Amino acid sequence: MREVREWRAHATRIMHKRRDPVVVQTFRSATAATIAYAIALRLSPEPTAPPLTAPLTALLVVQVTLYATLTNGFRRVNAVVTGVLVAIAFSLLVGLTWWSLAMLLVAALVVGRLVKVEEYVPEVAISAMLVLGVTTVGNTAWARVVETLIGASVGLACNLLLAPPVWVEEAGESIDGLARRLRQLMLRMGEEAAGGTPVDRAAEQLHEARRLDHDIIEVDTALRRAEDSLRLNPRVQDSVLHRVVMRTGLDTLEICTVVLRVLARSLTDLAKEREPEPLFEPETGAALEQLLSEIADAVVSFAVLVTTHLSTSAESAEERLAAELHTAAGTRDKLGLLLREEAERGPGHWQLPGAVLTEVNRILDELDTEHRTRRLFEELDRVSREQRARMPRLTRLRERLGVTEELWRNRAGFDARSH
Repeated sequence: MREVREWRAHATRIMHKRRDPVVVQTFRSATAATIAYAIALRLSPEPTAPPLTAPLTALLVVQVTLYATLTNGFRRVNAVVTGVLVAIAFSLLVGLTWWSLAMLLVAALVVGRLVKVEEYVPEVAISAMLVLGVTTVGNTAWARVVETLIGASVGLACNLLLAPPVWVEEAGESIDGLARRLRQLMLRMGEEAAGGTPVDRAAEQLHEARRLDHDIIEVDTALRRAEDSLRLNPRVQDSVLHRVVMRTGLDTLEICTVVLRVLARSLTDLAKEREPEPLFEPETGAALEQLLSEIADAVVSFAVLVTTHLSTSAESAEERLAAELHTAAGTRDKLGLLLREEAERGPGHWQLPGAVLTEVNRILDELDTEHRTRRLFEELDRVSREQRARMPRLTRLRERLGVTEELWRNRAGFDARSH
């Protein structure tokens, strides 16, 4: 039995590695480059030189997602062809000298900006220099164009045949991991507040809350990759809704992280003000610990909700979140009464405890299900307006076919409530 468990664990690790972005990208890029080189050897009009432009183009074109491959492939081909044309023009007029090379670089970089190849602007200048430096300009220029087209075509074909994965699951794991780190920090802050927090411990929690900003950057990177993998992907229905649900969910967790950092700042200032006495009276500290524990559980439930795409699972997650928020609201009201009683006994020290109550209130408001639904509708409306402005012809076609914006919005709204 032990050997069977070890074999299953090993197989699970292998399957997980197969979906690792580095492994997937390495395999697909190497395959595309090799195939592009083999095809270019047969089709290149310049047989005397190895057609390395084809595998180079394939390496640059193949990306992790289909959307990125299509956009990068077009810009890459545009950049190389533009560079070749600039080089042909210079070779006919002045040839290769030190001053013509300088003029060539300036012209190539300027033209690259004009044709909007974005990050491939240096590739325009590189292609121009390589072509201008060869004697047989005409044949070499034509070979470069052919090899570039071969590499881009192979890159696109490999991405269609070796379909890139949809990175929604990985983005969901990143969001869930961020929520659980928030939960752990809230639990520690509650325990310290109930038992009496030394200034150095409060400051350490504040630094930990600040470090969560780096975690948000990593989660945002994973989410952007997932959003790209959903675009132009025939395997995914309602990709816009998937993107909006997770994006708004991450925005909410980011706001909660900022508020938690402010809460840690308030507790640190309170520890400095009341040292060596406890931050709160025993009953008040216990209520704050309980409240932070309940909010911490609600944060995890919220992450589960925004990363769940099955309607039945999403409904149960939303019910659990609503119940946890209702319980936390009751504890919040109890904490408010206790803090008011403390303020009445010591009227000169109410600002920081009041700030603590305000900050936990803000987190509860951000996690509220009605607030989330309203935020989803606002974001869906914004995405719809952007799509109409970017693709007016497609919008008119949809209207002619009877797919009105109101019907689309109603459907999206129904699905959003199920999420």
